[in-house]
Amino acid sequence: MIRFEHVSKTYVTQRGDLVPALEDISLEVSENEFMTIVGPSGCGKSTLLKLTSGLSPANQGTIHVRENKVTEPLPDVGFVFQHPVLLPWRTVLENVMFSIEMLGLNHRTYNGRALDLLQLTGLEGFETKYPSELSGGMQQRVAICRALVHDPSLLLMDEPFGALDAMTREEMGLELLRIWEERRKTILFVTHSIPEAIMLADRVVVMTPRPGRIARVIEVNLPRPRALEMEFSEHFKTYSQEVRDLIFAPAKERIGVQ
Repeated sequence: MIRFEHVSKTYVTQRGDLVPALEDISLEVSENEFMTIVGPSGCGKSTLLKLTSGLSPANQGTIHVRENKVTEPLPDVGFVFQHPVLLPWRTVLENVMFSIEMLGLNHRTYNGRALDLLQLTGLEGFETKYPSELSGGMQQRVAICRALVHDPSLLLMDEPFGALDAMTREEMGLELLRIWEERRKTILFVTHSIPEAIMLADRVVVMTPRPGRIARVIEVNLPRPRALEMEFSEHFKTYSQEVRDLIFAPAKERIGVQ
């Protein structure tokens, strides 16, 4: 589905200083795979999503999505950010349909799909409510519906639950897994939470401090559907310790087998 080949990204500050964000990223993501990306702050996790979506160009290397080289923003992608970024003057349904308007798609064709997604995420009956009338978790569900309404094959999620309280975050994680089980999209999910990364993923990409490189890709062999009780299992604890060891290990030990 996605292929990164020796991808590097360096930003230039207003003063002309060079800030390397990513260095030599090579990775393949399978069709319908749920892949999480975890690492220390500033390691380029969000940058990797921006490069994948075509919102920002790589300085070196190439990214292919379905064998097509990424050179511009891709229409077949849904993007969910840490904050819902809903338009306060638009209703829930109008916010979900906003991406349809921006893509110039037929409103009537996708209105039914939007309603189906709202039902799927437990928002049926809230179509005419405004963001200020919703909880944080409900607002993030609207953002997920907005990202899915045009039926993209790839969903990019940049710490979508980071601003939520712990209980709502767990609930949203399970909700996302349920949606993924039903709709089977390819998902790249950035998080700072090690348990969240393991709970959701088929594979976890562990990155090094800036400039971000891949320390290791860990395959998570936990049965699906997942449940919160799995966090107390020895297998889950082993995965957690492996990720922590990679993130906090000295730099010379961090780059291992990918």
